[in-house]
Amino acid sequence: MTTTPASFGINRRVLLATGASLPVLFGPALRVEQATAQADPLQSWSDNTSKQVIVEFVARVTRQGNPDFVPPDERIATFDNDGTLWVEQPMYVQLAFALDRVKALAALHPEWKDTQPFKAVLEGDMKTLAASGEHGMAELVMATHAGMTSEEFQRIVIDWLATARDPRFKRPYTELSYRPMIELLAYLRANGFKTFIVSGGGVEFMRPWTERVYGVPPEQVVGSSIKTKFQMRDGRPELFRLPEVNFVDDGPGKPVGINEYIGRRPIAAFGNSDGDLQMLQWTTMSGGAGLGLLVHHTDAEREYAYDRNTSFGRLDKALDAAAVNHWVVADMKDDWKRVFTFD
Repeated sequence: MTTTPASFGINRRVLLATGASLPVLFGPALRVEQATAQADPLQSWSDNTSKQVIVEFVARVTRQGNPDFVPPDERIATFDNDGTLWVEQPMYVQLAFALDRVKALAALHPEWKDTQPFKAVLEGDMKTLAASGEHGMAELVMATHAGMTSEEFQRIVIDWLATARDPRFKRPYTELSYRPMIELLAYLRANGFKTFIVSGGGVEFMRPWTERVYGVPPEQVVGSSIKTKFQMRDGRPELFRLPEVNFVDDGPGKPVGINEYIGRRPIAAFGNSDGDLQMLQWTTMSGGAGLGLLVHHTDAEREYAYDRNTSFGRLDKALDAAAVNHWVVADMKDDWKRVFTFD
Protein backbone atom coordinates (compact mmCIF):
# COMPACT_ATOMS: atom_id res chain seq x y z
CA MET A 1 0.00 0.00 0.00
CA THR A 2 1.11 3.57 -0.55
CA THR A 3 1.19 5.86 2.47
CA THR A 4 2.49 9.40 2.60
CA PRO A 5 3.72 11.13 5.75
CA ALA A 6 0.60 13.28 5.69
CA SER A 7 -1.51 10.21 6.36
CA PHE A 8 -0.04 9.82 9.83
CA GLY A 9 -1.92 11.07 12.89
CA ILE A 10 -0.94 11.48 16.53
CA ASN A 11 -1.75 7.85 17.08
CA ARG A 12 -0.24 4.40 16.84
CA ARG A 13 -0.04 4.46 13.04
CA VAL A 14 3.07 6.63 13.08
CA LEU A 15 4.90 4.55 15.65
CA LEU A 16 6.92 2.28 13.39
CA ALA A 17 9.80 0.24 14.82
CA THR A 18 11.58 -3.18 15.02
CA GLY A 19 13.53 -5.83 17.02
CA ALA A 20 13.83 -9.54 17.96
CA SER A 21 12.81 -11.73 20.84
CA LEU A 22 14.06 -11.89 24.43
CA PRO A 23 14.06 -15.01 26.61
CA VAL A 24 10.65 -16.02 27.94
CA LEU A 25 12.03 -16.87 31.38
CA PHE A 26 10.85 -14.75 34.30
CA GLY A 27 8.54 -12.57 32.23
CA PRO A 28 4.98 -11.67 33.30
CA ALA A 29 3.53 -14.25 30.92
CA LEU A 30 5.45 -17.10 32.54
CA ARG A 31 4.65 -15.93 36.07
CA VAL A 32 0.92 -15.71 35.31
CA GLU A 33 0.86 -19.11 33.59
CA GLN A 34 2.63 -20.72 36.56
CA ALA A 35 0.29 -19.07 39.06
CA THR A 36 -2.86 -20.19 37.24
CA ALA A 37 -1.73 -23.66 36.18
CA GLN A 38 -3.64 -25.44 38.94
CA ALA A 39 -6.39 -22.88 39.52
CA ASP A 40 -9.05 -20.96 37.62
CA PRO A 41 -7.23 -20.02 34.40
CA LEU A 42 -9.13 -16.71 34.32
CA GLN A 43 -8.90 -15.95 38.02
CA SER A 44 -8.45 -12.20 37.50
CA TRP A 45 -11.78 -12.00 35.68
CA SER A 46 -14.97 -11.46 37.69
CA ASP A 47 -17.53 -14.24 37.40
CA ASN A 48 -19.95 -12.38 35.18
CA THR A 49 -21.09 -12.23 31.57
CA SER A 50 -17.77 -11.36 29.90
CA LYS A 51 -15.96 -14.31 31.44
CA GLN A 52 -18.88 -16.64 30.80
CA VAL A 53 -19.02 -15.74 27.11
CA ILE A 54 -15.28 -16.38 26.72
CA VAL A 55 -15.42 -19.76 28.47
CA GLU A 56 -18.54 -20.87 26.59
CA PHE A 57 -17.04 -19.85 23.25
CA VAL A 58 -13.84 -21.78 23.90
CA ALA A 59 -15.87 -24.82 24.94
CA ARG A 60 -17.98 -24.68 21.76
CA VAL A 61 -15.10 -24.44 19.31
CA THR A 62 -12.91 -27.03 21.02
CA ARG A 63 -15.49 -29.76 21.75
CA GLN A 64 -15.41 -32.60 19.25
CA GLY A 65 -18.85 -33.22 17.75
CA ASN A 66 -20.10 -29.71 18.45
CA PRO A 67 -21.47 -27.95 15.33
CA ASP A 68 -19.11 -25.03 16.02
CA PHE A 69 -16.03 -27.22 16.49
CA VAL A 70 -12.91 -25.68 14.93
CA PRO A 71 -9.80 -27.81 14.25
CA PRO A 72 -6.70 -26.69 16.18
CA ASP A 73 -4.92 -25.49 13.02
CA GLU A 74 -7.73 -22.97 12.47
CA ARG A 75 -7.94 -21.67 16.03
CA ILE A 76 -6.37 -18.28 15.44
CA ALA A 77 -6.77 -15.47 17.98
CA THR A 78 -5.52 -11.93 17.34
CA PHE A 79 -4.83 -9.30 19.97
CA ASP A 80 -4.26 -5.59 19.60
CA ASN A 81 -1.43 -4.37 21.84
CA ASP A 82 -1.81 -0.74 22.96
CA GLY A 83 -4.71 -0.45 25.38
CA THR A 84 -5.56 -4.14 24.98
CA LEU A 85 -2.50 -5.86 26.42
CA TRP A 86 -0.71 -2.92 28.07
CA VAL A 87 -1.25 0.78 28.85
CA GLU A 88 -1.68 3.43 26.19
CA GLN A 89 -2.23 6.49 28.40
CA PRO A 90 -1.16 9.23 28.82
CA MET A 91 0.37 8.44 25.42
CA TYR A 92 1.34 5.36 23.42
CA VAL A 93 4.48 3.79 24.83
CA GLN A 94 6.17 3.96 21.45
CA LEU A 95 5.49 7.69 21.28
CA ALA A 96 7.21 8.07 24.66
CA PHE A 97 10.12 6.13 23.14
CA ALA A 98 10.25 8.47 20.13
CA LEU A 99 10.25 11.57 22.35
CA ASP A 100 13.09 10.18 24.46
CA ARG A 101 15.00 9.34 21.28
CA VAL A 102 14.72 12.97 20.12
CA LYS A 103 16.24 14.12 23.40
CA ALA A 104 18.99 11.51 23.20
CA LEU A 105 19.91 12.52 19.65
CA ALA A 106 19.59 16.28 20.11
CA ALA A 107 23.32 16.86 20.62
CA LEU A 108 23.94 15.45 17.13
CA HIS A 109 21.29 17.75 15.64
CA PRO A 110 21.76 21.32 16.93
CA GLU A 111 19.33 22.51 14.26
CA TRP A 112 16.51 20.80 16.16
CA LYS A 113 16.57 23.58 18.78
CA ASP A 114 14.95 25.88 16.23
CA THR A 115 13.04 23.37 14.11
CA GLN A 116 9.53 22.11 14.81
CA PRO A 117 8.35 19.63 15.94
CA PHE A 118 11.74 18.81 17.49
CA LYS A 119 11.88 22.17 19.27
CA ALA A 120 8.54 21.40 20.95
CA VAL A 121 9.80 18.01 22.14
CA LEU A 122 13.00 19.46 23.57
CA GLU A 123 11.07 22.21 25.37
CA GLY A 124 8.34 19.88 26.62
CA ASP A 125 5.74 21.85 24.71
CA MET A 126 3.13 19.14 24.14
CA LYS A 127 0.53 21.63 22.90
CA THR A 128 2.74 22.72 20.00
CA LEU A 129 3.72 19.12 19.35
CA ALA A 130 0.06 18.11 19.08
CA ALA A 131 -0.56 21.05 16.75
CA SER A 132 2.14 19.76 14.39
CA GLY A 133 -0.34 17.04 13.47
CA GLU A 134 0.30 14.15 11.14
CA HIS A 135 3.27 15.67 9.35
CA GLY A 136 5.04 16.52 12.58
CA MET A 137 4.59 13.06 14.03
CA ALA A 138 5.86 11.46 10.84
CA GLU A 139 8.98 13.61 11.05
CA LEU A 140 9.63 12.47 14.61
CA VAL A 141 9.26 8.81 13.76
CA MET A 142 11.47 8.90 10.69
CA ALA A 143 14.17 10.82 12.55
CA THR A 144 14.23 8.44 15.51
CA HIS A 145 13.41 5.01 14.03
CA ALA A 146 15.46 4.94 10.80
CA GLY A 147 19.05 5.35 9.69
CA MET A 148 20.34 2.21 11.44
CA THR A 149 20.32 -1.55 11.10
CA SER A 150 17.53 -3.69 12.49
CA GLU A 151 19.94 -5.14 15.04
CA GLU A 152 21.00 -1.69 16.18
CA PHE A 153 17.39 -0.62 16.55
CA GLN A 154 16.61 -3.77 18.52
CA ARG A 155 19.34 -2.97 21.02
CA ILE A 156 18.10 0.62 21.39
CA VAL A 157 14.57 -0.64 22.16
CA ILE A 158 15.82 -3.19 24.69
CA ASP A 159 18.02 -0.64 26.46
CA TRP A 160 15.22 1.94 26.57
CA LEU A 161 12.70 -0.50 28.03
CA ALA A 162 15.20 -1.46 30.72
CA THR A 163 15.42 2.10 32.03
CA ALA A 164 12.23 3.96 31.00
CA ARG A 165 9.47 4.33 33.58
CA ASP A 166 5.78 5.12 33.22
CA PRO A 167 5.11 8.64 34.59
CA ARG A 168 2.17 7.58 36.76
CA PHE A 169 3.02 4.10 38.02
CA LYS A 170 6.81 4.58 38.11
CA ARG A 171 7.36 1.08 36.77
CA PRO A 172 8.90 -0.31 33.60
CA TYR A 173 6.38 -0.29 30.77
CA THR A 174 6.69 -4.06 30.37
CA GLU A 175 5.28 -4.44 33.90
CA LEU A 176 2.16 -2.53 32.87
CA SER A 177 0.64 -5.42 30.97
CA TYR A 178 -2.87 -6.43 31.96
CA ARG A 179 -3.03 -9.58 34.06
CA PRO A 180 -6.52 -10.61 32.84
CA MET A 181 -5.34 -10.47 29.24
CA ILE A 182 -2.15 -12.41 30.00
CA GLU A 183 -4.38 -15.07 31.57
CA LEU A 184 -6.61 -15.03 28.51
CA LEU A 185 -3.65 -15.54 26.18
CA ALA A 186 -2.49 -18.51 28.25
CA TYR A 187 -6.04 -19.92 28.46
CA LEU A 188 -6.48 -19.82 24.71
CA ARG A 189 -3.10 -21.44 24.08
CA ALA A 190 -3.97 -24.18 26.57
CA ASN A 191 -7.04 -24.87 24.43
CA GLY A 192 -5.18 -25.24 21.16
CA PHE A 193 -5.28 -21.62 19.94
CA LYS A 194 -2.37 -19.90 18.26
CA THR A 195 -2.17 -16.33 19.56
CA PHE A 196 -0.99 -13.38 17.47
CA ILE A 197 -0.45 -9.71 18.21
CA VAL A 198 -1.88 -7.49 15.46
CA SER A 199 -1.04 -3.91 16.35
CA GLY A 200 -0.79 -0.49 14.78
CA GLY A 201 2.45 -0.12 16.69
CA GLY A 202 5.80 -0.90 15.13
CA VAL A 203 6.44 -4.58 14.55
CA GLU A 204 10.15 -4.20 15.31
CA PHE A 205 9.44 -2.16 18.42
CA MET A 206 7.33 -5.02 19.83
CA ARG A 207 9.29 -8.10 18.83
CA PRO A 208 12.18 -7.66 21.31
CA TRP A 209 9.90 -8.21 24.31
CA THR A 210 6.51 -9.78 23.40
CA GLU A 211 7.65 -13.33 24.09
CA ARG A 212 8.94 -12.45 27.53
CA VAL A 213 5.89 -10.39 28.49
CA TYR A 214 3.01 -12.10 26.64
CA GLY A 215 4.36 -15.49 25.63
CA VAL A 216 3.92 -14.48 21.97
CA PRO A 217 7.04 -15.20 19.87
CA PRO A 218 8.29 -12.61 17.35
CA GLU A 219 7.07 -14.56 14.33
CA GLN A 220 3.52 -14.18 15.67
CA VAL A 221 3.65 -10.38 15.85
CA VAL A 222 2.09 -8.32 13.05
CA GLY A 223 2.54 -4.56 13.08
CA SER A 224 3.35 -1.41 11.17
CA SER A 225 6.77 -1.18 9.57
CA ILE A 226 9.18 1.07 7.76
CA LYS A 227 11.11 -0.03 4.70
CA THR A 228 14.35 -1.89 5.06
CA LYS A 229 17.01 -2.82 2.53
CA PHE A 230 19.57 -5.61 2.45
CA GLN A 231 23.18 -4.54 2.20
CA MET A 232 26.69 -5.80 2.84
CA ARG A 233 28.83 -3.74 5.23
CA ASP A 234 32.38 -4.74 6.03
CA GLY A 235 31.67 -8.20 4.67
CA ARG A 236 28.59 -8.71 6.83
CA PRO A 237 24.97 -8.90 5.65
CA GLU A 238 22.53 -6.54 7.35
CA LEU A 239 19.12 -4.95 7.04
CA PHE A 240 19.18 -1.16 7.03
CA ARG A 241 16.12 0.83 8.12
CA LEU A 242 14.99 3.56 5.73
CA PRO A 243 12.89 6.67 6.53
CA GLU A 244 9.98 5.45 4.41
CA VAL A 245 6.67 3.87 5.38
CA ASN A 246 6.26 0.24 4.38
CA PHE A 247 2.96 -0.89 5.93
CA VAL A 248 0.41 0.63 8.33
CA ASP A 249 -1.26 -2.09 10.38
CA ASP A 250 -4.15 -0.11 11.80
CA GLY A 251 -7.87 0.17 11.07
CA PRO A 252 -8.60 -1.40 7.66
CA GLY A 253 -4.92 -2.34 7.46
CA LYS A 254 -5.35 -4.96 10.17
CA PRO A 255 -7.38 -7.48 8.11
CA VAL A 256 -4.91 -6.92 5.26
CA GLY A 257 -1.99 -7.63 7.58
CA ILE A 258 -3.71 -10.69 9.03
CA ASN A 259 -4.32 -12.10 5.58
CA GLU A 260 -0.80 -11.34 4.38
CA TYR A 261 1.21 -12.44 7.40
CA ILE A 262 -1.00 -15.04 9.12
CA GLY A 263 -2.88 -16.48 6.15
CA ARG A 264 -5.94 -17.56 8.14
CA ARG A 265 -9.00 -15.65 9.27
CA PRO A 266 -9.10 -15.45 13.10
CA ILE A 267 -12.00 -16.92 15.04
CA ALA A 268 -11.34 -14.63 18.03
CA ALA A 269 -10.16 -11.02 18.07
CA PHE A 270 -9.49 -8.67 20.97
CA GLY A 271 -9.08 -4.90 20.86
CA ASN A 272 -10.00 -1.69 22.62
CA SER A 273 -10.40 1.08 20.05
CA ASP A 274 -11.72 2.16 16.68
CA GLY A 275 -8.40 1.04 15.23
CA ASP A 276 -9.56 -2.52 15.93
CA LEU A 277 -13.01 -2.19 14.36
CA GLN A 278 -12.19 -3.80 11.03
CA MET A 279 -10.25 -6.63 12.68
CA LEU A 280 -13.27 -7.55 14.77
CA GLN A 281 -15.55 -7.28 11.75
CA TRP A 282 -13.22 -9.52 9.72
CA THR A 283 -13.20 -12.06 12.55
CA THR A 284 -16.85 -12.23 13.54
CA MET A 285 -18.83 -11.49 10.38
CA SER A 286 -17.65 -14.40 8.24
CA GLY A 287 -20.60 -16.66 9.00
CA GLY A 288 -18.72 -19.12 11.22
CA ALA A 289 -18.06 -19.19 14.94
CA GLY A 290 -16.37 -16.00 16.07
CA LEU A 291 -15.68 -14.06 19.25
CA GLY A 292 -15.05 -10.31 19.36
CA LEU A 293 -14.08 -8.52 22.57
CA LEU A 294 -13.33 -4.88 23.35
CA VAL A 295 -11.55 -3.79 26.51
CA HIS A 296 -13.44 -0.75 27.83
CA HIS A 297 -11.28 1.48 30.01
CA THR A 298 -13.63 2.52 32.81
CA ASP A 299 -11.40 2.46 35.89
CA ALA A 300 -9.78 5.82 36.59
CA GLU A 301 -8.66 4.70 40.04
CA ARG A 302 -6.71 1.59 39.07
CA GLU A 303 -5.84 2.62 35.49
CA TYR A 304 -7.68 5.17 33.28
CA ALA A 305 -11.23 5.93 32.18
CA TYR A 306 -11.70 6.96 28.53
CA ASP A 307 -13.51 6.03 25.36
CA ARG A 308 -15.03 8.45 22.83
CA ASN A 309 -13.03 11.59 23.64
CA THR A 310 -9.33 10.82 23.70
CA SER A 311 -6.39 11.21 21.33
CA PHE A 312 -5.06 7.78 22.23
CA GLY A 313 -7.24 4.71 21.95
CA ARG A 314 -10.52 6.35 20.96
CA LEU A 315 -13.41 3.90 21.35
CA ASP A 316 -16.38 5.39 19.51
CA LYS A 317 -17.49 3.65 16.31
CA ALA A 318 -16.34 0.27 17.58
CA LEU A 319 -18.30 0.73 20.80
CA ASP A 320 -21.47 1.36 18.81
CA ALA A 321 -20.69 -1.61 16.55
CA ALA A 322 -20.24 -3.88 19.57
CA ALA A 323 -23.93 -3.71 20.45
CA VAL A 324 -24.98 -4.47 16.88
CA ASN A 325 -22.54 -7.34 16.39
CA HIS A 326 -22.88 -8.85 19.88
CA TRP A 327 -19.24 -8.35 20.78
CA VAL A 328 -18.18 -8.60 24.40
CA VAL A 329 -17.41 -5.24 25.99
CA ALA A 330 -15.19 -6.05 28.95
CA ASP A 331 -15.69 -3.33 31.54
CA MET A 332 -12.33 -2.90 33.27
CA LYS A 333 -13.87 -1.69 36.51
CA ASP A 334 -16.49 -4.42 36.81
CA ASP A 335 -14.98 -7.34 34.89
CA TRP A 336 -11.38 -7.32 36.13
CA LYS A 337 -10.55 -8.21 39.72
CA ARG A 338 -6.96 -7.13 39.11
CA VAL A 339 -5.52 -4.94 36.38
CA PHE A 340 -1.73 -5.28 36.21
CA THR A 341 0.56 -8.26 36.43
CA PHE A 342 2.19 -6.76 39.54
CA ASP A 343 -1.13 -6.51 41.43
